[in-house]
Amino acid sequence: MDLKQIMQEAGIVGAGGAGFPSYAKLADGADILVVNGAECEPLLYTDYAFLQKQMPMVLAGIKAVLEYAKIPQGLLCVKEHTAKRLRLTDGTKLADRIFLKTLPDVYPMGDEISLIYQATGRVVRPGNLPITAGVIVLNVETLYNVAVSVKFSTPVTRKWLTIAGDIPQPIVVTVPVGTPVSELFEKNSIVVPEDYVVLDGGPSMGKVIDPERAVVTKTTKGLLILPSHIPAVESKFLDGDKSIARAETACCQCTRCTDMCPRALLGYPLEPHKMVRTAKQAATIMPEMVLTATLCCGCGLCETLACCQGISPKAVIDQYKGLLAKNKLRYVGKEEVFPAPEREYRMVPSERWASVLGVAKYDKVAKYIGEQTDYPHVEIYLRQHIGAPSVACVQDGDIVKKGDKIADAASGLSLPQYASIDGQVTVYQDKIIIDKVIE
Repeated sequence: MDLKQIMQEAGIVGAGGAGFPSYAKLADGADILVVNGAECEPLLYTDYAFLQKQMPMVLAGIKAVLEYAKIPQGLLCVKEHTAKRLRLTDGTKLADRIFLKTLPDVYPMGDEISLIYQATGRVVRPGNLPITAGVIVLNVETLYNVAVSVKFSTPVTRKWLTIAGDIPQPIVVTVPVGTPVSELFEKNSIVVPEDYVVLDGGPSMGKVIDPERAVVTKTTKGLLILPSHIPAVESKFLDGDKSIARAETACCQCTRCTDMCPRALLGYPLEPHKMVRTAKQAATIMPEMVLTATLCCGCGLCETLACCQGISPKAVIDQYKGLLAKNKLRYVGKEEVFPAPEREYRMVPSERWASVLGVAKYDKVAKYIGEQTDYPHVEIYLRQHIGAPSVACVQDGDIVKKGDKIADAASGLSLPQYASIDGQVTVYQDKIIIDKVIE
């Protein structure tokens, strides 16, 4: 099999984002591989742990992609604070055709479009894929998984993640895919206090989850335990319809949300201050009015930092994204765009952003504690990636070993799934449960 087939068969997804099947990114026409080790959000240290503990395997994954896609150069991109901890400097040659690129400690550096511009000076046309700018972007964990699948013919069965927030010592741990969050917390003596929430992801873009029901998936980058009264959490409970109604009447059109928008500063035709004054009724009748909402990266700067009226442009835009998705509409630009001259002066320092979110006091470097394998139960979802869900290829009662295929890829854009522990399977419509057999 060639590398593209190996990556698909191994079930490799983008480990740092929405779960796009990584094999589908290996298109012709790229001349730079951008490796995302930026750790976009505060409190997360998963990528740092990878580079600290598994740099040779990450470089091996980069080499494999460079060779397969005939890409001349790879840039391993990390923020300045990570480079200092790794004792590396900008431009360091890490291996043949692979160099370190340091990024400013700003938010949301790690967003794919911002990362590409910062690393290469290229702006991806609005709504287009990075390959149109000659770039492929992959996360460091994704490339580690590439190296493992090539060297050992091993599929993705485990996940690295940060556990942080209001706990004594943040940790990075490796666990089987499908590990219940409740069992993970219990094993590591982590208690979620009353009036606290758990986020899957970072404090800005992470989702509130129920720790008693949620499990670790291939895209789980971090689990954060945070008090419910801080701005990072309060923003996640905003009512979208109420936000639209309030925005229509309270917005003073100061334009600060647009002035601070990272995508607008790259020249994208995204103007949140106009979006919040667009009547929802009009947008429902003519969704093309809000087409540029699909260009929003969801960073949250507009609602938590920019707006002086307590309005959430992000909540409004999220509503319009849903409306556009329902109508199968999105913005795809053909025009070249150019960054605003003031962009570098409006980027938000990471420390300031952490303070605005109310999480600065919890930001401590996480300690890698190794791999934990002794879990008696996992729940492996058939949809852990963008595209068609996997199709179960096992039946109730089957006994499987770690690494056995339990679900095939569907037709089209899809991936298979594998057992992450030994045990007996139970098949449901959307997931496969594996329980260890007690002898």
